[in-house]
Amino acid sequence: MANNMSNKFPLILIIVYFIIMNGCKEKSDSTQVSASQNSEIIKTDFGQLSDGSMSSLYTLTNKNGVKVSITDFGGIIVSVLVPDKSGVMADLVLGYDSVALYEKNNPYFGAIIGRYGNRIAKGNFSIDGKSYQLATNDNTNHLHGGVKGYDKVMWNVQTVEGEEPSLVMSYLSEDMEEGYPGNLQNKVTYTLTNENAIKIDFEATTDKPTIVNMCNHSYFNLNGGQSDILDHSLQIFADKYCAVDKSLIPLVGLADVANTPFDFRAFKNIGTDINKDDIQLKNGLGYDHNWVLNQKTSSEMKLAAILQDSLSGRTLTVETTEPGIQFYSGNFLDSTIVGKYGVKYNKRSGLCLETQHFPDSPNRPDFPSTLLKPGEKYASTTTYTFGLIQ
Repeated sequence: MANNMSNKFPLILIIVYFIIMNGCKEKSDSTQVSASQNSEIIKTDFGQLSDGSMSSLYTLTNKNGVKVSITDFGGIIVSVLVPDKSGVMADLVLGYDSVALYEKNNPYFGAIIGRYGNRIAKGNFSIDGKSYQLATNDNTNHLHGGVKGYDKVMWNVQTVEGEEPSLVMSYLSEDMEEGYPGNLQNKVTYTLTNENAIKIDFEATTDKPTIVNMCNHSYFNLNGGQSDILDHSLQIFADKYCAVDKSLIPLVGLADVANTPFDFRAFKNIGTDINKDDIQLKNGLGYDHNWVLNQKTSSEMKLAAILQDSLSGRTLTVETTEPGIQFYSGNFLDSTIVGKYGVKYNKRSGLCLETQHFPDSPNRPDFPSTLLKPGEKYASTTTYTFGLIQ
């Protein structure tokens, strides 16, 4: 027995040596952003909600090392880690470090918005002559699905690993939930592509006529919060926008962007006109308006907006099947909100580019319809693609 062990001992040392060296190599490689990195999904705990239920955080990584973290509470995009022109990674979305803060005080950071994104005047609309009253949770109007919209519910999650990792999230909104008619079965698929895009596919079906207008409400800052977004440069592919009253409900007709602070047809710094003496800027306390995208074919992807930051060199390109995009310049943020990494979110720390149908569409027959009937399928796609200034 002793002779056999002595013969095998050098072989054991050799095996242990290669195991250790291989482990060191893997650890070293993991600290670098490498094009050969495998895509993956990692699930971790994200804390406890007030009802005692636990939430999870799903981190998707593509082959380029870009990481997107999403929680099952509200379908919220919690973080987006993207390299700058020097290859340095930074988190490009506002948010919190734990689910408890999202539940307690969330101005819709990163969330799925539904059933109806944006505002409905006085919370009232009619379908086939029957009137429905929703919560008026934004002064006199209904906003972003109500008191407990999709941003505040738990979504069921299915992970799909592969060349491009995906999360398939589902939620059944029951008949008359938040005042909306019909049992609405919702599915939202987040895919992190190898082109460094977050692709979001929204789907829904109903058993009664209802209204649907879903979107994502991420707050972006392309320099990772080193400064506000006023020096970001924005281009929006729209000749018209929805002018609004003081409660941010669209006025009759569409307004031309030409010769107004709302003209972003060519790249313009967000801070250039934001403080001008303009009634629309006063009504929105800055930009909080819907732009009407030029390409009106709803079934095809269209270029909606491009955002650039010269400090980091990062870009964000937004494409969508939706007819409009709401540009919100973070007007209601204030330093009372302490977000990730202990950072205070001051006014205009981030901005939103919400692809959508128009505000108050259920009461505006001149706007594209948001009505969904039994036997029909609601389908909408938006991509947020991150790149570098060329």
